[in-house]
Formats: sequence, C-alpha cells, structure tokens
Amino acid sequence: MSEKTDKTEQQRLSVFKTYKLYVGGKFPRSESGRVYEVTDSKGKWLANAPLSSRKDARDAVVAARKAFGGWSGATAYNRGQILYRVAEMLEGRKDQFVREVADAESLSKSKAAAVVDAAIDRWVWYAGWTDKIAQVVGGGNPVAGPFFNLSTPEPTGVVTVLAPQESSFLGLVSVIAPVIATGNTVIVIASEKSPLPALSLGEVLATSDLPGGVVNVLSGRTAEIAAPLAAHQDVNAIDLAGADDVLAKDLEIAAADNLKRVVRPQAVDYSRTPGIERLTAFLETKTVWHPTGALGASGSSY
Repeated sequence: MSEKTDKTEQQRLSVFKTYKLYVGGKFPRSESGRVYEVTDSKGKWLANAPLSSRKDARDAVVAARKAFGGWSGATAYNRGQILYRVAEMLEGRKDQFVREVADAESLSKSKAAAVVDAAIDRWVWYAGWTDKIAQVVGGGNPVAGPFFNLSTPEPTGVVTVLAPQESSFLGLVSVIAPVIATGNTVIVIASEKSPLPALSLGEVLATSDLPGGVVNVLSGRTAEIAAPLAAHQDVNAIDLAGADDVLAKDLEIAAADNLKRVVRPQAVDYSRTPGIERLTAFLETKTVWHPTGALGASGSSY
C-alpha cells in the first residue's frame, strides 16, 4: 500500500501558475494571445507572462476612467481602510511573494523577506496618509477682503505608471500606493524583466475591497505599452519611474499633446521611508472664494 502511494505521488504532474493581467477587477489574458518567457538571473524559466497589446492598454484606460468617480468620491478614511486591507492580505501571502521576489531580483530568501516586509509596511504608511494629506497641502488663505478663501487638494484623474525595472515589488508598491491613496486611478506597466510580483499583486488587490478598475496591471514590453498610454487623451498624468532616458523623452513629448502631468525618472532608494512627493505629484488644487457677509448694524464680519 505504501509503495503504491509513493508511486502515485511520484507520477503527479506539477500545477504551474498561469499569470494573467488585472484589468477592471478581472483577470484577462492579453487580447493578442501573446506571452513571453520570464527567467531568473541564471536563465531558468519561471513562467510565461502576458504580452500586453495596445488594445489591452486602451481597455485599462476605460476601466480606470469608469472607476475614478467612485474612488475619488470615497472618503479618505475609507480609502485608508482599503489600503490597510491590502497590507493585511499581503501579510497572509507573504511566503508566495518572498519566493517571487527572490527569483525576480536574485536575492536570498532572507533579503527577499525583508523586501516584502518593507512593501507591506509601505501600504500601511500610505494608508495613514489618506486622511491627512489634505491638511498638509490645503487650508485657508488670507485675503484682503471680506471673503473666505479655501484651497483643497483633488485627485488628478487617470494616471499611467511605469513601474521601476529593478525593484519589482517594493518599487512597484512605492509608485502605486501614493497614486491611489489620494483618489486617483492607475494603469501600471509592470517591470518588463520581472513582472510576476506585480501580476500576483493583482490577485491581492482583487480580494482587498479595492473597487475594480482602481488599479490595472499590464505586463509586456514597456515601450510598446507606454507609447499609446502617453498619447491617450483620457490619461491625465504619467509617472516615468521605469523608463530609460530615451524612452522617457519620447513619452514626455507624447504626453504634452493633452498637457499631461509628468513625473520624470530619477534615482530613488525605495528602501528608505518616502516623503510626500508622490502623494502631491498627482493632486490638483481647487480654490474657492466665498463672501463672509456681515453681522449686525455695526457691519462686523466673521
């Protein structure tokens, strides 16, 4: 009986993970049907990742725009709760992400675990900012006249993010979380050579109370996907974190057509505690004037 059981176990086939895109809260394959091989630093095959097309990029913009009204209209407290829920779900799947990050970035298990812990903490950090950033960058303005003059931050809209190429998970989280924390929706192009942690993150987001379409994850050739997104008239901003100098220049030119807000690539140590620069990068400021009126016959105002 024991020998028979051992033989059965030896004959069992491995169940390989099928990685898919994350668009509009669903997990489609690329409409082109294309995939590309993802390997580790030694050339060992890890998985086939979807090779996104221009059509996939356009579908992601439609999903992000559809989700924008509800997400930007949610309370800051609610957004913070959802970002914290993402951290909770990641904590429960830590072992999976440690394996994927170790393979993606050629790290030891202990170093990969430290990266995953930092990424989880980064979600918590940004969750705490959702209901505080308005107090930092907004407020009452002194004016010479009987008016209330109030400035408040509002989200820019649909943002395309080119994820860092080398920091496949911590860098990814560091450029996604601040964008959605302030009420924007995002289309993220995963690291071209190491897309698997980003695609797995989509599975976490789908189970974290995050409305479908708030985050859309595409994988494939960065330049091929980014070009139509940079020129898309319904994309309001673009973060070029994962672009090289040549690609960044081309995308910036394309983005100028509808006056997109652009964050240029720069050297960033994602392991350090971030400031609020990426929180404010995709905020607009709305200023409202309102007459104060007068109190009583004396004409005093408030």
